[in-house]
Amino acid sequence: MGKSARGISLQTSGYKVLILCFCAAMIEGFDIQAAGVAAPKLAPALGLAPGQMALFFSSATFGLIFGAIVGGRIADRFGRRTGLIVSLLTFGLFSLGTALVGSFPALVLMRFLTGVGLGGALPNLVAIAAEALSRERRGTAVGLMYAGIPIGGAIASAVSILGLHDSWESIFVIGGILPVALVPVLLLSLPDLKVARDHGDEANISTTFRSIFGPSSWQTTLLLWLGFFFSLLVLYLLLNWLPALMVAKGFSKYDAGIVQIVFNIGGAAGSLMVGNALDGIHRRRAVILSYGLLVAALFGVALLPNNLALAIVSGVLLGGTIIGVQAILYGLAPQSYTQEVRGTAVGFAVAAGRLGSVAGPLLAGALVAGGKSATEVLLGIVPIAILGGLASLLLVHRLAKAQNAGNRDAAAEYESTAVSQTSA
Repeated sequence: MGKSARGISLQTSGYKVLILCFCAAMIEGFDIQAAGVAAPKLAPALGLAPGQMALFFSSATFGLIFGAIVGGRIADRFGRRTGLIVSLLTFGLFSLGTALVGSFPALVLMRFLTGVGLGGALPNLVAIAAEALSRERRGTAVGLMYAGIPIGGAIASAVSILGLHDSWESIFVIGGILPVALVPVLLLSLPDLKVARDHGDEANISTTFRSIFGPSSWQTTLLLWLGFFFSLLVLYLLLNWLPALMVAKGFSKYDAGIVQIVFNIGGAAGSLMVGNALDGIHRRRAVILSYGLLVAALFGVALLPNNLALAIVSGVLLGGTIIGVQAILYGLAPQSYTQEVRGTAVGFAVAAGRLGSVAGPLLAGALVAGGKSATEVLLGIVPIAILGGLASLLLVHRLAKAQNAGNRDAAAEYESTAVSQTSA
């Protein structure tokens, strides 16, 4: 069986494609956290004030929003491989450019453009992973791909706490070389999947928007966006503030860094387990269990005593659950739309989630500035996690109804065909 626009044949290259996607996702995870690793040496080297550092961090986040939309559209218009390669080259080259800047405006511009590339990569990776295996294994495929992101984040955290980067520039040089070096491998090994188009660009855009926002799909889109927004709000609040909150609870910076590493490792394990669960017959149970454990983990970390062993266990559980629920959403997103609009639709959903990634750190900062303790901040995001769980559960219910209706239609069509053939 060869490769076609419907997907990549499992027998020929499915798992090889997933390995490539995992590597690309791992590089992305490293680059996303590169700014945090470089920050302690970057700020004094360039003489940056706290407000300037905040703008430096947020510029990449806004780039992620823009890149997710554009990257998804490129995936549907020019092919998944083209979209991924353009994204990798973008964030690779501008990451290298970040290491060469000598002024604050140039630094912000380079980080914004790096974010554009990072944002564009994920919708393409989700679409490629979803089409790498059979429909019945899409959750597993996307979960495996997504596990690469927290692994890359764990490597970046390890570089930080072990002091393996000689200067702030070196982390961006590494983050720039890796994606550029992967591009030739993708050109040689990754099939160039293109979605068949029967009409002009204007008709395609109209069809795409009807498929995403039309009467039969707007509720699915809204639930997916809400799930992404609330879940990414919690995730990015934790990614940015967990070490500081741990220090505020009495842990050393080194211990807080250890917790951050196991948080990412737990996330990779959670992504794999949840992705596999999505392919089973108990999707609702998987969603309820994942979000239920996330709420329990938030309570556990919030009420945690100053004990490193307990902190490590809690960090693994928290990382596994919050990254696991991301894997749920990334696994459900490509199943919510047809292949023709999948890249664009996932790009819009990721962009909606990125708004949550902006809101999360700002919310934590406002709570801390308002005098809230670390425990109060962590307990304060529990309702937000619950809202994300409700949106995800309703989405699973809606997709199950649509699938059952499709199965009934297929069965009726088969029965009708059989009757006509018998009559003939």
